[in-house]
Amino acid sequence: MADSTDKPTARTESDLPLEAVYDASSLQGFDPDDRLGKPGTYPFTRGVYPTMYTGRPWTMRQYAGFGTARESNQRYHELVNAGTGGLSVAFDLPTQMGYDSDAPLASGEVGKVGVAVDSLDDMRVLFDGLPLDKVSTSMTINAPASTLLLMYQLVAAEQGVAAGQLTGTIQNDVLKEYIARGTYIYPPAQSLRLISDIFAYCNKEIPRWNTISISGYHMAEAGATPVQEIAFTLANAKAYVQAAIDAGLDVDAFAPRLSFFFVARTTLIEEVAKFRAARRIWARIMRDEFGAKNPKSQMLRFHTQTAGVQLTAQQPEVNLIRVSLQGLAAVLGGTQSLHTNSFDEAIALPTQKAARLALRTQQVIAFETDVCKTVDPFAGSYVVESLTNDIEEAVWELLAKVDDLGGAVPAIEQGFQKSEIERSAYATQLKTDSGERTVVGLNKFTIDQEEHYDPLRVDPQIEVDQCERLAELRKNRDNGAVEAGLDGLRTAAEGSGTNLLIPMKEALEAGATGGEVSNALRDVWGQYVPRDAF
Repeated sequence: MADSTDKPTARTESDLPLEAVYDASSLQGFDPDDRLGKPGTYPFTRGVYPTMYTGRPWTMRQYAGFGTARESNQRYHELVNAGTGGLSVAFDLPTQMGYDSDAPLASGEVGKVGVAVDSLDDMRVLFDGLPLDKVSTSMTINAPASTLLLMYQLVAAEQGVAAGQLTGTIQNDVLKEYIARGTYIYPPAQSLRLISDIFAYCNKEIPRWNTISISGYHMAEAGATPVQEIAFTLANAKAYVQAAIDAGLDVDAFAPRLSFFFVARTTLIEEVAKFRAARRIWARIMRDEFGAKNPKSQMLRFHTQTAGVQLTAQQPEVNLIRVSLQGLAAVLGGTQSLHTNSFDEAIALPTQKAARLALRTQQVIAFETDVCKTVDPFAGSYVVESLTNDIEEAVWELLAKVDDLGGAVPAIEQGFQKSEIERSAYATQLKTDSGERTVVGLNKFTIDQEEHYDPLRVDPQIEVDQCERLAELRKNRDNGAVEAGLDGLRTAAEGSGTNLLIPMKEALEAGATGGEVSNALRDVWGQYVPRDAF
């Protein structure tokens, strides 16, 4: 910190003081060997790999998926041809909630915010002709993550791609759904069992797959500050690690495949400091609390998405500048992969041109700037190192509060994280409404009339077509074999000795739909209802 007699001229997004001037006195007692280390070594403040982007840039992902599997497949081919090395799949709400497209609760939502995947047939169409042994696929799916992962594995096998060649990530982070997003299905304890089973299954069957992407992004979109984003994400991560250990897994057997998912805001300096602090905290947690000895178990590897909540429907082209700054913050913070939002996402699903511009933003950062030519260019910066320390201290304090409540799950059940985030979101909205917080084009530098924009619209015929596909599937499959497979899954869920992905895979191979698999588990575990719903 700067001299205490100097009054701070500003506050960060986490409400920490941001001084007008930082100097050597801001880092009194700072030991770079202890607090920074070398890139690729404990405590990984300077990055998880020794060479970072000097050898090759981060994985450039584009989040895509809308309407039908065939439409999304066409978009994926366009993105791969444009130079995308990783695909990030968006699923529609019924798929995320474990419902087939013909379920009553799915009505009106099929294909709207992502692609509808009801069955193995849909997954075949979704990835038709794509080199699954060469692209890395990230799937934003949580409660039914096991189902979608198994579908992906089965489709890859049909294409002749061995499970050991598959790379990618399933989000699989259910705890943040109870906090900030809401696409949960089962109660927390049963959800944690399913996640532990995924860890064990992938360790044996799909060893290169990242089994979870523990997400702070959605909490940030709900209003969490950078400190809350990191603290609540790492608290959830601790719960997952403990659940896996309690299930009999060795920490160094599964921890190297853990990954994280964070947001990048326009407040570039704080975001860079946030990422550095998060790496340092996680390394210490894994080494000192869980006894992880493998350096890869101590690494916080993460994907970043630029901040959708900061995009505006007013003057949407300004979002191009916002996304450029957010993407730069993620890169300077040491991300392993990055998705840059399209400028029109505050209005509707991205158009093809907008998605291409979002990818070009990353390519300009990677190939036209000099940020990839040296590792961790902000190392030793008075302001960045000081703010990294401040964020780290604040995160540890918030983690201690969660621990005092019994850990992430008891804190969720008491509504702690949700209420903290809601309080921050309310404070931010008040500042925006009053003009204390400037949002260009929204409450300052406005124009009288917005230019006409034609958004991408989803055809309601998609729902009709999906329902017809499901009817055809159920008519032509061996329904006896399907029911036998689902019965096997129910029996395994009632006990505790069987990895649930084994009977789940058998049911899917027999022709069971994603909704039927989820319903089989609902039959045994029930549907979670939050306390504040009563």
